[in-house]
Amino acid sequence: MHGINREVAAQLRLMGDLLEILGEESFKIRAYYRAADSVDRLEKPVPEMDEAELRTLPGIGVNIAGKIVEYTRTGVIHELEEIASSVPATLVELLDLEGVGPKTVHTLWKRMHIDSVEALESAAKNRRLRSLRGFGAKKEEAILRAIGRRRRDTGRMTRLEAEAVIARLAPFFSETSFTIAGSYRRGASTIGDIDIVTTEPVERVTPKIRSVADEVLDEGDRRISLRTGGRRVDIRFTGQGNAGTMLLYLTGSQQFNIRMREIALERGLKLNEYGVTERENGTIHSFPDEASVFSFLGMAFIPPELREDHGEIKLALSHALPTLLTAADVKGDLHVHSSWSDGSMSIEQIARLGEEIGYEYIACTDHSASLGVAHGVDREDLRRQQQEIERINRKTECAVLAGVEVDILGDGNLALPDAVLGDCELVIASVHSGFNQSEDVITRRLLSAIHNDHVDIIGHPTGRLLGKRMPYAVDVERIIDAAADTGTALEINASPYRLDLDDIYVRRAHKHGAILAIGTDAHHREDAAVMRHGIAIARRGWCAKSDVLNTRPLKDLREWTG
Repeated sequence: MHGINREVAAQLRLMGDLLEILGEESFKIRAYYRAADSVDRLEKPVPEMDEAELRTLPGIGVNIAGKIVEYTRTGVIHELEEIASSVPATLVELLDLEGVGPKTVHTLWKRMHIDSVEALESAAKNRRLRSLRGFGAKKEEAILRAIGRRRRDTGRMTRLEAEAVIARLAPFFSETSFTIAGSYRRGASTIGDIDIVTTEPVERVTPKIRSVADEVLDEGDRRISLRTGGRRVDIRFTGQGNAGTMLLYLTGSQQFNIRMREIALERGLKLNEYGVTERENGTIHSFPDEASVFSFLGMAFIPPELREDHGEIKLALSHALPTLLTAADVKGDLHVHSSWSDGSMSIEQIARLGEEIGYEYIACTDHSASLGVAHGVDREDLRRQQQEIERINRKTECAVLAGVEVDILGDGNLALPDAVLGDCELVIASVHSGFNQSEDVITRRLLSAIHNDHVDIIGHPTGRLLGKRMPYAVDVERIIDAAADTGTALEINASPYRLDLDDIYVRRAHKHGAILAIGTDAHHREDAAVMRHGIAIARRGWCAKSDVLNTRPLKDLREWTG
């Protein structure tokens, strides 16, 4: 989806949210949500469409079409601005809390005059919410947990958000003069501060950097720290000859750096960001790159994703590190949605995208019909889609696998019968509802899917949405053990909003012999690029090529699924 379409859809959803908070008629509210959904699924940029063309889209009439055109031409929807001015800004922030929607916000505001997170927290702590119909002790506890999570997550970025900050600063450096370090380079799921190491002269960069800074926090001969877009960025300047130790220091976790300094001390050396010093005579050794530092210390090069002090240093000292998965190893994408459900690409567009990337295959895995909000496919839809896929595969080099993402229902059953699943080339089973069930119930739902002979992959196994929704309660160890026993793959969902499984569980799955499968969960063409995030999580989980299902050639993959 184009960025402008995402902006327009967000504005329409905000309009729907505000109208619901204000208690407007439900048909009016639903109209904005439907329109936002249509724009979300649209492949063509909305600025290239006039009002007449917009009105042909589902859920978009004269009124909303006019507002879309207004936004694309002026950057604002004036009616939205007026409505927003009638609602306290702090009230809208309640929508950021997990489990709190616009209808709940309306009730809290109109019945209890709660208009901020702080006011809601006070009411929940003082047990005043339970006086409202539908708000009991459990609801109060859930709200307090959501507020706590929101505060803990403040300041953490998704990888996409971090990349937006990086893109703002990258033009100020020459292409080969800087490297992003820190948790971003280590492939972490969420990012705190952005760390940059550059060999550019300080005087050349800092004036440009100040032009985009909200605030300069610290500045000196070797560094500048600032906030831009509300995010902290630390830039360290170094000479080319010292870049190795500086980048090593700025990339490793705290525990990794401590252990590396201990290794140096054992050799009579002192290691810091400025070089390696011989403690006996004070001789300073400089290194232009990290590989030279590791070699000097008698170690194999440690990939950035492993630098957490989780055993990688010991293996590097004995030159026994595993060969990690690379992008070149990946033969295809095992989780993509088409316009048959809630995606925006046709089957042929998916196949052509696979050809452009160089994939052997892409699995089309649209949602099953039980997930109503996702425009799911039923038995007949799948039959017709499979016929279309067969036609498309005759003329394209990248094979589209006829799959499905079937919903794991609240009772553990699957949303499609075995006879239908048996006709699919690849079946992903995922939980999309009942997130508040007990750990035992959700675990048994997933175990039931794992033991179904037709299920190939368990999708986004913990259900988390980074910064929005915590993982549901599930015994991941039991899931990993069962997957290893049955040969069912566990997904590394590469969406930067999920990255699920997390790297901790990926490594456990790897150790237990479970198969991992990386899928982008792509709904739009540009989503295919997030495969790199899934690869980074696999690398953080110590995965080699042989651990990941979609490194297999098409023939081998079909033998595995068959």
